[in-house]
Amino acid sequence: MILTIKIPHLIDFSDELRKAKQVARFAINNKFKITTKHVKQFGLKAAISNQIIRKYGNDKKSKDVKNIKLVIPNYHVKVKENIVYIPCLKQSFNFKTKYQYSKINQIEIDNKYFYVAINVQEEPQIQPQGWIGIDRNTTGHCIVASCDKTGKVMMLGKSADHVHKKYRSIRKQLQRLKKYKKLVSIKKRESNITKDMNHKMSTKIVKYAKENNCGIKLEKLTGIRNNKKHVKSFNFSLNSWSFYQFELFTLYKAKLQGVKVSYIEPAYTSQNCSKCGLLGKRSGKLFKCSHCGHTCHSDVNASWNICYSDKLLEEPKPKKSSLTRGCSRKPTTSVVG
Repeated sequence: MILTIKIPHLIDFSDELRKAKQVARFAINNKFKITTKHVKQFGLKAAISNQIIRKYGNDKKSKDVKNIKLVIPNYHVKVKENIVYIPCLKQSFNFKTKYQYSKINQIEIDNKYFYVAINVQEEPQIQPQGWIGIDRNTTGHCIVASCDKTGKVMMLGKSADHVHKKYRSIRKQLQRLKKYKKLVSIKKRESNITKDMNHKMSTKIVKYAKENNCGIKLEKLTGIRNNKKHVKSFNFSLNSWSFYQFELFTLYKAKLQGVKVSYIEPAYTSQNCSKCGLLGKRSGKLFKCSHCGHTCHSDVNASWNICYSDKLLEEPKPKKSSLTRGCSRKPTTSVVG
């Protein structure tokens, strides 16, 4: 599979990015009729401008360029002992990763990061000896996972609801003060916190599944935001919830570790009793079955129902072919003349 590693740098690429934007706009206005010789007046290296022309010149929907990256294909990249050298830019950087990769597919560069796309060898998929059922929630704990092999219940992400409400309040204050630039940075900060939380939760679950030879079961929640049955006050919690991001992170990490992931239908997972299978009553975070008398946390009950369900759907196919994971350390960067 293809994995993208994000590495911070301290190099000024503003001139190259400006030229790249000019090439992209030229390609948009002259679709299907240009090659690198038509854009050489902008002064961008042909290896990079060719990639931009292919991207924007063949895109019928593109009308303007806001954010752009320099794209360097693999045949213009040289690697020797953890040092990646880009001849057309005369730049090199230290590239170390915990993943075993066969080659670098391409490198994208913006004013802050190198985005290194690598081919990673996947581990053979293990035959599950048990399952971990994952219930995703908009309130309380984001993730509740139950394992039928060990009987362990994991309740993760309790602070997510507080984070969303906190930044919602800050945004309201900034809107009243008309500080719109600050709004953008606040939104990005909230997004980074949520992304980090999803990374940590998905890592913990996949690691536990790998250690115990278990598969992972998720509800197929396609179109959940189109459901009009919930009350209006629930809209904020629902739209603040990055359940798809957590799903993507879980899928690609499980694939790397050889952990099987399956989908089930979400119908009645929160209403059925995990002990007797009959309909019970859910009141907030409390579930009680009037048939067998079983009482427990409603999200825990739902996670057990997901775990025990045998109504498996097709294998999940994420829309994105590559995901980004930032490196935990800053690499040393040198200029090669």
